[in-house]
Amino acid sequence: MENRPTNIQPAERLGLVQEYYFSRKLKEVAQLNAEGRDIISLAIGSPDMPPSDQTVERLCEVARRPDAHGYQPTMGTPELRQAMAGFYNRWYGVALDPAREILPLIGSKEGILHITLAFVNPGDAVLVPNPGYPTYTSLSKILGARIINYNLLEDNGWQPDFEELEQMDLSGVRLMWTNYPNMPTGGNARRETYERLVDFARRHNIVVVNDNPYSFILNDNPLSLLQVEGAKDCCIELNSMSKSHNMPGWRVGLCATNATFISWILKVKSNIDSGTFRGLQLAAAEAYANDDSWHQKANIETYGRRRAIAEEIMRTLGCTYDPAQVGMFLWGKIPDRYDDAETLTERVLHEARVFITPGFIFGSNGRRYVRISLCAKDDKMREALERIKTNIK
Repeated sequence: MENRPTNIQPAERLGLVQEYYFSRKLKEVAQLNAEGRDIISLAIGSPDMPPSDQTVERLCEVARRPDAHGYQPTMGTPELRQAMAGFYNRWYGVALDPAREILPLIGSKEGILHITLAFVNPGDAVLVPNPGYPTYTSLSKILGARIINYNLLEDNGWQPDFEELEQMDLSGVRLMWTNYPNMPTGGNARRETYERLVDFARRHNIVVVNDNPYSFILNDNPLSLLQVEGAKDCCIELNSMSKSHNMPGWRVGLCATNATFISWILKVKSNIDSGTFRGLQLAAAEAYANDDSWHQKANIETYGRRRAIAEEIMRTLGCTYDPAQVGMFLWGKIPDRYDDAETLTERVLHEARVFITPGFIFGSNGRRYVRISLCAKDDKMREALERIKTNIK
């Protein structure tokens, strides 16, 4: 009986998606490291710097309290919601009601799931950028939504082509995913784009969701979609502490929109998870109070040094790039001599022992691009540059 075969099969939805690229590829990199290859990873956008000192101190302080370890409200603590509202007012000039227009999240990826569940029925459609964050596509597929890709192209600054959008069949479209500043391309947020997105949402009765975790990285002018008049009525913005506050493992993000939308998303969230540990919430609230000099050093100066090295890596590989792009990656177009980006990235991995990301994982419009992460120490980035200079001719 113990060896009797079974006929258990996974749910059919698993056939619609693959294991996340980085999940698969990091297994290969781990094996290469186990063989002594010493791979330098310039692939993942996981900040290698710590949060501010006061953030960590606040976490430790609260964790020592005997009364801090019980269940917390799914809506988040008042202290955290107030800090999030203050952050939006301070940096974006956006007024939010902390009690009704903000929902703390366990990172933005959780928000993508909960928003889709709250607004999209199986068979409904969602607009997804190409190239774009793969989770917009994979979670939509898992939940039974139809994917309609819209193009982002280099000659348009990686902004939506609104004339093209107007000509598409938008019947059944419930959500439109946008991401500015853009990942993976580094295309910056533009006030004009945000205004046109709000107008598009209103006229087509589509909820536009802007994923906005990169607005402080190598960017002197952070913008929010919610700065546009009327945006709260038809749009949602996600934000995250992972990139801007060096807290990727803490899993703290937020959703900001009108009170009705928040109540719908909360209905989903409250049936899936409970509130985050109180220490994390109060420490996150402390992090939102970081002064301007902390952001200048962490998000501008450090990444600025690394960006200069990444640009030299791109030039060494014969890639071209837009120097105006922002964020914690550098996005570059490969030389014509390569059939596709993966041909180049595999050479770099196995000959120079440096892991960079092929752009095809973000969509077909990324097929001839590569992405370099700035989330490695300066000396490691310089070593990666030297390896590539020596081994890639």
